[in-house]
Amino acid sequence: MDLRLPAAPRRWLRGPRRWTAAALVVVLAGAGTWTAVASDEAPAVHRADRVIPTADGVRIDTSYFTSGSTGSTASAGSGDRRPAVLLTHGFGGDKEDVRKQAEDLARDGYAVLTWSSRSFGNSTGKIGLNDPKGEVADVSKLIDWLAKRPEVELDKAGDPRVGVAGASYGGAVSLLAAGYDQRVDAIAPAITYWNLADALFPNGVFKKLWAGMFINSGGGCTTFETQLCEMYERVAESGKPDAAAMKLLEERSPSAVGDRIKVPTLIMQGQTDSLFPLGQADQIAKAVKANGAPVDVDWIAGGHDGGDMETDRVQARVTSWFDRYLKDDKNADTGPAFRVTRTGGIDTTDGGAQLRGADGDTYPGLTGGDREVALSGREQKFSNPAGASPPGISALPGLGGAGGLSQLSSLGVGVSLDFPGQFARFDSKALTRDLRITGSPTVTVNVKSTTDEAVLFAKVYDVGPGGRQQVLPSQLVTPARVATGDSGKDVRLTLPAIDHEVRKGHHLRLVLASTDLGYASPLTAATYTVSLKSDLAVPTAPGVTAGAAGLPAWVWWLPVAGALTALVLLLTGRRRTATTPPDPALAEVPLQITDLSKRYAKSSDRYAVRDLSFRVEKGQVLGLLGPNGAGKTTTLRMLMGLIKPDGGEIRVFGHAIRPGSPVLSRVGAFVEGAGFLPHLSGRENLDLYWQATGRPPEDAHLEEALEIAGLGDALSRAVRTYSQGMRQRLAIAQAMLGLPDLLILDEPTNGLDPPQIREMREVMIRYAAAGRTVIVSSHLLAEVEQSCTHLVVMDRGRLVQAGPVHEIIGSGDTLLVGLAADVPDPLVEKVAALPGVDSAVRTDDGLLIRLSARVPVTVDSGAASSATAVSGTPVGDSVAVDASVPVDDSAAAARLLVELVRLEVPVASLGPHRRLEDAFLTLIGGSA
Repeated sequence: MDLRLPAAPRRWLRGPRRWTAAALVVVLAGAGTWTAVASDEAPAVHRADRVIPTADGVRIDTSYFTSGSTGSTASAGSGDRRPAVLLTHGFGGDKEDVRKQAEDLARDGYAVLTWSSRSFGNSTGKIGLNDPKGEVADVSKLIDWLAKRPEVELDKAGDPRVGVAGASYGGAVSLLAAGYDQRVDAIAPAITYWNLADALFPNGVFKKLWAGMFINSGGGCTTFETQLCEMYERVAESGKPDAAAMKLLEERSPSAVGDRIKVPTLIMQGQTDSLFPLGQADQIAKAVKANGAPVDVDWIAGGHDGGDMETDRVQARVTSWFDRYLKDDKNADTGPAFRVTRTGGIDTTDGGAQLRGADGDTYPGLTGGDREVALSGREQKFSNPAGASPPGISALPGLGGAGGLSQLSSLGVGVSLDFPGQFARFDSKALTRDLRITGSPTVTVNVKSTTDEAVLFAKVYDVGPGGRQQVLPSQLVTPARVATGDSGKDVRLTLPAIDHEVRKGHHLRLVLASTDLGYASPLTAATYTVSLKSDLAVPTAPGVTAGAAGLPAWVWWLPVAGALTALVLLLTGRRRTATTPPDPALAEVPLQITDLSKRYAKSSDRYAVRDLSFRVEKGQVLGLLGPNGAGKTTTLRMLMGLIKPDGGEIRVFGHAIRPGSPVLSRVGAFVEGAGFLPHLSGRENLDLYWQATGRPPEDAHLEEALEIAGLGDALSRAVRTYSQGMRQRLAIAQAMLGLPDLLILDEPTNGLDPPQIREMREVMIRYAAAGRTVIVSSHLLAEVEQSCTHLVVMDRGRLVQAGPVHEIIGSGDTLLVGLAADVPDPLVEKVAALPGVDSAVRTDDGLLIRLSARVPVTVDSGAASSATAVSGTPVGDSVAVDASVPVDDSAAAARLLVELVRLEVPVASLGPHRRLEDAFLTLIGGSA
């Protein structure tokens, strides 16, 4: 398993390459090899590879990067000296993983030393998990070496100006170096730990899958120091950490020297990280701040469980941090004290998740602005099955990348599993307003066990309307070992820290489960009894906000252009022109397009739109989809009479469309934004626009349009105070003035964050609910899927497919399993023979598995009684109850995952067969 922070794509020489304005020079200098790459675009970067011996005979493989004239061994004057940066890799990697960042830092004026940690790359020695006498002492040896370099800036003799950065394993060593060596001046740890014992044995529960990944990615137990290997084998066999194991890992953790870390610290922690969750970063921030040092905290989108690592942004922030605290550049922008990345929908231009930042002037911690959410549910009993099998599922180590479970959950796809009879649940009422959770929810419960001890896995689900879809944010759980005694025990549970929005109409569900695949549960059968002792306290971090987008330039110049356009339309609209007679057969059809074509230029053979035909009926919300350049906007402009087609015909309610056509009064449009006068209120802007149309005020239906847009009291405020989402809704309200029978929206969600996107979706649905028609062009497939009833898919100006959304998408019973390695045909046949699986087919992307429409479920008597306690619905008294139930996407996927793990299928990712996105990309051949 690769536990490294992924570097940016490597662009250095890896084979034949043609160089134009660059020369490659290689010379030998002393014990190392110097390489200089010169180009016209950037300063030359010199690299020196050398092995540095340690006192205990270990050989550390290093690379040294500098730029300019200081790359040689010649003496440098004091004016040429620069700060140094020590840069290292994550567990399982080597120094080459950080080469690109090292080169960039060298070009920015730093002397950069990278190295492969003990036992990795070409370095020798045993893995000590950042042993103070091993890996940490090696850092001090490297600082000694830097202090002797003539180009490195010194604070005093033997004390170079130096910062340390790294991710995961490398992030921890940067913290430890600052604690053990006072010469370190600034650090930037990422996705790392504060207390390794707490990370691998949270609340006394063994994180068995991640621990096994550590051992395997390190090369096996024999590559570790003997005491570490013995400790792992002992805990793995017993399934429970002992005091000696806790002590061993705590001594090798930054927390052991927390009171000594007194340097500026930039902490970047992953939100999708079941190995080192956000709570580890919280402990770092509190400790360093208590020591009086500057601390900034950045919650990035990715983590060890996958997702976007935001590599370019993260590395730019690290550089700025070092500019401020190593170069003493007081103008360096180090960013906000706290930043969190939030994930929206999928953009078809690149297939990636849309990211947006929110920040605060201070780090809020994991509690603050708590909102009490009442939970309901009586005392419940459930079992810990003998052998702790079958286990529930939350996060799974190894399912990283874009298909990781955590990434799916951030996009609203739930892939988790709690087996009937092995959990209790407590639900809140449906929320009456949106709730942004930022931090760790807490709750008090009473726990009893027939064995005087319970191991519980606590999690909070976001449950959609009707309870059909539940999402486990970032796939995170809190394990807890509780010594219950004879009479039970009240325990305050701190749930995983997350940043997640629960939408209005959804509700929260607290689940306490007895098993989890990633952890070791007691093998002895037991019955647990739990009851609520408090409401769920949910932190909201009110000081963290997403900044509103600035006023774009068109806000200022477009009103003038709009007024001129309106004047032209008024004048031309009064002229009598020869018109095509209306078609009575289409009088009730909002839109009929027939053989529509538009060339890029009159003499060109290239078409923006060609032979396009489709029809839109009343009450439909039609999504117009296509990659960039498909002809969507050109089609909409012809529909609104802004440009003239070269061929074909557009009819709105039977009338042919031409510039100034009277029937256009039944069409409202929002295309590429709307212009408003910033100093006027929202209502004043709408009044002014309607006056410019020359139509009677009573025809505006202003109040109805405003009610649909949902702007409320904001209408009386100046538009310059509006957020981007409010300006978009005002623009939609403007398009809806007069309540046009056909509303056209081109990319109405551009620049909006997820809550604002949802509001825009609700506006469209409300508008069409009265029998009117909406046409929307958007890149956000998830929004189109939820908002639209019908689709028109275009590519290269032509119609690809048109029809109801459900027909184009197809059924949602197909899953794609990405594979880490090829699987033999017999194993594929075993997968196809699994209960609930109709077929399994090998594709270029992995295994395409189609699930049965109904799957068999077997519930034993214990599970039956527990299911009654959870749901309130009797299951039956028989020893086994066989039923056939409809497929639930998330539950079926989770059950399949358990079976795939049991069959030893090398699963790399698992997710739905992407539905609209998959259908869209299939239709257009991936050209998006």
